[in-house]
Amino acid sequence: MRYLIFGIIAAGFLVSFQLVPSLKLPATCDQNPFTQTGNASYYANKFQGRRTASGATYHKDSMYCAHKSLKFGTILKVTNTKNDSVIIVKVVDRMGKSSPHIIDLSMAGAQKLNFVRNGIAKVKVEEVIPTPVAKAN
Repeated sequence: MRYLIFGIIAAGFLVSFQLVPSLKLPATCDQNPFTQTGNASYYANKFQGRRTASGATYHKDSMYCAHKSLKFGTILKVTNTKNDSVIIVKVVDRMGKSSPHIIDLSMAGAQKLNFVRNGIAKVKVEEVIPTPVAKAN
């Protein structure tokens, strides 16, 4: 336990005095929301009713998606760059690291973005950051 505490203190010291310039503290999500552009695909019908990596049950009519690295529960705005249609989805599953696609959408998401026939679409993915609501007195 002492070594763990010492390691945390030492890392903070090195960062604060720039002794290790490549070590940086993580930026908050408000300053740098996640944005990515690439190809999207959608889930096959055989996954209907199966459990996702987050534990949720996959339904093809839900606005769910799978992503390689974003944490479960992240809300994303997905825009089809070909026809400018936009959807909002929730990350509930994990993709394989070697997948050539950046996101896998549910069937409902693919239908709303109009790429079911093509199977793959060029999309822009942006993280939706919820803004805190002030309480009324």
